[in-house]
Amino acid sequence: MENKQMKRKKMIAALLCGMLGCLCFGGGDWLMMYGDTAYSGNIYWLTEGVAQIVPWRNSVAMLIAFPGIIFYGIALFAIEAFLKKEKQKKVYHYLTAFGLTPWLCLHLFYIMILYVFAWLNGNGYEAAALPAAEALFAQLSWIVPLSEVIMLPPFLYWFYLVVSGGSVFARPMAVSNPLIFYGVLYAVKSCMPEGPFRIGFTNGLMSESMIIWFGVLLIWTICHVPNVISMEARKEDER
Repeated sequence: MENKQMKRKKMIAALLCGMLGCLCFGGGDWLMMYGDTAYSGNIYWLTEGVAQIVPWRNSVAMLIAFPGIIFYGIALFAIEAFLKKEKQKKVYHYLTAFGLTPWLCLHLFYIMILYVFAWLNGNGYEAAALPAAEALFAQLSWIVPLSEVIMLPPFLYWFYLVVSGGSVFARPMAVSNPLIFYGVLYAVKSCMPEGPFRIGFTNGLMSESMIIWFGVLLIWTICHVPNVISMEARKEDER
């Protein structure tokens, strides 16, 4: 049987990978948007700052998303060990596998619009930049709600399992959920003054919520005895 201390170390490493993934995605979110927040169209994130963003920033934002999604996957699949029953683990596993698919798609969707907007503004087509970017967003805006429908179920299911006692955590730990953290950070964002920091913070809300969640799970794992990760006793109960 694998040493329980080794399992604990692997969980810690996986959660650190998840936090690194958050830095990759969150860093990309800030690179895509940080700048002057003045805008003149119907979409608040098509700003004067975005119009001046140099191409390499969007390229880097897309590039680091690829390792970012791998690091996310490592952590999200690893935390299955915190669930009690094999059936629950399988449901969470498949929801997570499906839920990860829109992340890169959504990232690319926004980056392409932002790049087109910046390129047109920087190459003598200022008059066409805003209409073209808004038309592209309007044509494919259905991607956003569809992606959210696919992305959210793993976190909703995780909340249900924790609050119903289906995990190794105490039920109050259900509040440690990226969707709840997102709501709190959104409220914090609403109190911030307008400026580059606020728009960068807003664009990175999901990554910022995820890094807090992984951080809480990491602290819990470090502070608790190693055998909470090992589920052999509970497997015996299931039999």
